[in-house]
Amino acid sequence: MSNLTKAVEYYKAVGEKNHKEAVKHIHPNIQFVAPLAKLEGKEKMSEAVKGFFNLFNTLTVKEKLSSGNEVMLVYEIECPKPVGTFRTAALLTFKDELIERLELFFDARPLESLVKK
Repeated sequence: MSNLTKAVEYYKAVGEKNHKEAVKHIHPNIQFVAPLAKLEGKEKMSEAVKGFFNLFNTLTVKEKLSSGNEVMLVYEIECPKPVGTFRTAALLTFKDELIERLELFFDARPLESLVKK
């Protein structure tokens, strides 16, 4: 299975709020980097994924690119008001067929009110 397919499967599981399926794709030594958080390790990432489920209603992958062990996805999340539609880019790096690094790129200002709740 290609890294691109694995990345899409991970985000499909996240979009369906299927925690068990999502964490299957996470490397034990994952590094997560985003404007609002930096985490290391599968346990911390697992908890962050659970928390993320509360921030959105739907998640839709819009674009996908792959080269070697890296995958870039652009996706939209539909958040409760006042945020609404929110676009994000994710750079996923794979090792041992698992996501070892996940870096998100987005303007965090619209999400700050949701994260503080």
